[in-house]
Amino acid sequence: MSTRFLSSVMLSAVLLAPRVGHAEQPVKLPSWSQQIALREGWLAKRHEMILPMMRRHNIDMWVVVNEEFHNDPLTEYIAPPRPYTGNRDIFVFIDTGTALRKVAITGYAEENVNRFFDEEDDPKPADQQLAALYQQYHPKRIGLSIDAKRGVQRSLTRDSYQFLAKSMGGDAESHFVSAADLIEEYSDTRLPEEFETYRMLVAMTDQITRRAFSNEVIHPGKTTVGDVRRWLYDAMGNAGVTTWFQQDIRVQRKGSTNGMSRGFLGVAPESTVIEPGDLLHVDFGITAMGFSTDWQKMAYVLRPGEKDVPAGLKQALKNTNALQEELMTDSRPGKLAGEVYNEIMAAMTKRGIEAKVYSHPIGFQGHGLGAALDYRAALQGASEGKRLRKGSYLSIELNTTTAVPEWGGQKVFVMEEDDAYLTEEGFRTFLPRQTSFYLIRPS
Repeated sequence: MSTRFLSSVMLSAVLLAPRVGHAEQPVKLPSWSQQIALREGWLAKRHEMILPMMRRHNIDMWVVVNEEFHNDPLTEYIAPPRPYTGNRDIFVFIDTGTALRKVAITGYAEENVNRFFDEEDDPKPADQQLAALYQQYHPKRIGLSIDAKRGVQRSLTRDSYQFLAKSMGGDAESHFVSAADLIEEYSDTRLPEEFETYRMLVAMTDQITRRAFSNEVIHPGKTTVGDVRRWLYDAMGNAGVTTWFQQDIRVQRKGSTNGMSRGFLGVAPESTVIEPGDLLHVDFGITAMGFSTDWQKMAYVLRPGEKDVPAGLKQALKNTNALQEELMTDSRPGKLAGEVYNEIMAAMTKRGIEAKVYSHPIGFQGHGLGAALDYRAALQGASEGKRLRKGSYLSIELNTTTAVPEWGGQKVFVMEEDDAYLTEEGFRTFLPRQTSFYLIRPS
């Protein structure tokens, strides 16, 4: 079955599934075999990108090692997304000078791996194959997942490092370098063919969130935060997805002091009973088909007799919407992330909006690699040299703090997170942003 056909099938599922209301048809994942076929179609296109990327980053040989019981986070993105059960399964990409050679040194031969790599039906020992490759090509720079700040870029274990050095022999170890920049570009580059699948996963995340923040799940005065968290776990399990980020739920209440954690509003204890008048927030994401989403939305629990959200809370949400719009419109491909961040904060200061931005790349990982629009990166200078990449995905994560008159001037956090993609005109979200609170009615 072609990847084009599969993409159109999934697009139809997203478009046909209503996004509002409790009787909506749930977005469903393709069958597992269809998922594998689709991802292997993407892999063929990804392999076409590797040689130009290796040359841009001055890497002659790129080696990824997958260990039994300790899968490398890159494996499912550079090789077919299947189980690898050898003691060490090694994937080698070589710039031969005229083409890219791809070699899989695995414990067990696999037909689907052989479609993408040179792989022996009766594999010779890994040390022999590595030594032969090094002697044949004499690469000057051998890129490994070492010497980097992020886990996916520094995933090579000490024992596997030593095994590579010993097996290749000679002076091979002196040619080992960090492949961090190559890994970042590879991970942050999205294929057009992936778009509809990711939008489907965002739509599924949205559906689960809307149900969780509704009277289907929450019965004010009875339901606890823990009840909602457990429901979310079960909903994800029923949908055939896992969670990359545990579902954190926050509760803001008139007259109550909010606990803080590392500069953010603290997560509510699971024993907290949700009451009328509460302002609720959820932060979580799902993982499926090699992608992760990240999502934050807010709901208000109406008090008896209330028909709508207090005006002060509405204004608080409008402030966060304004912050979102500023980020989306200031961003452009090629602009420095630090420059964009400074523009956003200057605009908010001018408007008198108390804002915090901590947006991050997303895609293969929930906290992906690439240019972040994040106050921590700006403070550390980590975003100054990174440019926004057209087509990359960003989780637009941020908040504003607003004094609410109806709550006696108490400050309220409105936290939102939407997954988006970068165009020439700025970021566009996969689904419409939240511009009104989800409403939960009193029992």
